[in-house]
Amino acid sequence: MDVRNAALVDQAPARRSWWKALLADRGAMLALLVLTLIVLAAVFAPLLAPFDPNANSRAVMQPPAWSERGNWQHILGTDGQGRDILSRILYGTRLTLLIALVAIGIGGVIGSGLGLLSSMYPRLDPWVMRLNDMMLSFPAILLGLAMVAVFGPGVWPIILALAVASIPDCARIARSIGIGVMSQEYIEAGRAVGLTDWTIFRKYLLRNSISSIMIFLSLRFGQVILIGAALSFLGLGARPPASELGMMAAQGRDFLLFAPHIVAVPSVAIFIIVLCANVTGDALRDVLDPRLKS
Repeated sequence: MDVRNAALVDQAPARRSWWKALLADRGAMLALLVLTLIVLAAVFAPLLAPFDPNANSRAVMQPPAWSERGNWQHILGTDGQGRDILSRILYGTRLTLLIALVAIGIGGVIGSGLGLLSSMYPRLDPWVMRLNDMMLSFPAILLGLAMVAVFGPGVWPIILALAVASIPDCARIARSIGIGVMSQEYIEAGRAVGLTDWTIFRKYLLRNSISSIMIFLSLRFGQVILIGAALSFLGLGARPPASELGMMAAQGRDFLLFAPHIVAVPSVAIFIIVLCANVTGDALRDVLDPRLKS
């Protein structure tokens, strides 16, 4: 058998029917459908939002449409400044997802790269792992405070904090996966026929690790959203008048007794996004890595 194709043969039977297995999981398909609709609503927020998310009105703290004093002009009601909550939820979801995607992308690429290199070069492994242990000692909240102290409040300091906080976990997962791949016989065969380190990394190590790494990142995505929302709730994230789910919940806490929907709506939105992301990630883990099935 050709060494260049041997790496993919072992995993071919396990991956052949993963899509059918995912379709058979109704809960996962429902979560994936809801998550897809949320992403589409966020992408097309300018077309779907009934009002300008930053426009004030006289209808201050108007309750949702289904309540006694509500009306269908503002389906989810208005906040303390008379802004339409549905419009702000659409734009806030857009910003929340963007922060999480960029942070998980940066942290995933850097952390996975370090972990795979650590598994490929044993001499590099102790140094990478000690650096990884140092980074694990800093909580994401503390990193967010440090970034805000250096750069000031804003979206990019939060993205940097979330990305840095994601690097050590990604590095550990990628390292453990890479060690398993590097112990396979096709790696030794590749070295025996004179393949370069770059070829082994690109065609064997990366291609056989990427699916497991993507599963971990999908599970990490919900956690990043929660941490980002918490940082925004503390006033470290997006600045007014921008819409962000965590910041919207923080702005409504002063009206919790009089207009609880101002806090409840963005909080429920965060809950649904994180729940759908976690359910989808669990399903992908089960169908793409049968060893982790319960």
